[in-house]
Amino acid sequence: MATPPRRPTNPMAAAEAAFKPIKKPTPPIREPAAAPNVRELVSIRIDRAVLDHFQEDGPGWQDRINDALRQMVAGKPQG
Repeated sequence: MATPPRRPTNPMAAAEAAFKPIKKPTPPIREPAAAPNVRELVSIRIDRAVLDHFQEDGPGWQDRINDALRQMVAGKPQG
């Protein structure tokens, strides 16, 4: 049996295939948490002075930051 040629039969098609733009996969759609009041792990940058203020009272500083943010969101007018 004859072996297939090593080069593509149509060099133009091979060149176009080699330089086709690669499509990035779309990120999955993020759905809200199923249960209310479930905490989510995030990473944020805050000033050292702010961090020191919340850490002054010891353990639970992340809960205190969360409570302060929740109070601010609750006080913000909707619309």
